[in-house]
Amino acid sequence: MAYDEDLADRVRALLKRRKGFSEKKMFGGICFLLNGNMCCGVTTDDLMLRLGPEGAVDALTEPNTREMDFTGKPMRSMIYVGPAGYESDAELKTWILQAAKFASSLPPK
Repeated sequence: MAYDEDLADRVRALLKRRKGFSEKKMFGGICFLLNGNMCCGVTTDDLMLRLGPEGAVDALTEPNTREMDFTGKPMRSMIYVGPAGYESDAELKTWILQAAKFASSLPPK
């Protein structure tokens, strides 16, 4: 499955200077990790974010978001943001900072 490489480049630019940054192909797209913990990713044209259970519930009140249900079952700590939700650089940065904050709160792998 292809993913939006332009979006991946935008995300990469926001994260690549962080300590422990790496990338891995997962979920049919690309995921970005911090210290071995998944932070966010891109599948098709969706931004995928790991926000933790509470962060995901809060984020789902925002427009252009939906539960991540990659396996057919909702994943409580992750969400998708559709293209209209990350169109501007400011919107994308806000989402990525939330995911990076959560990933950075986890013990390194």
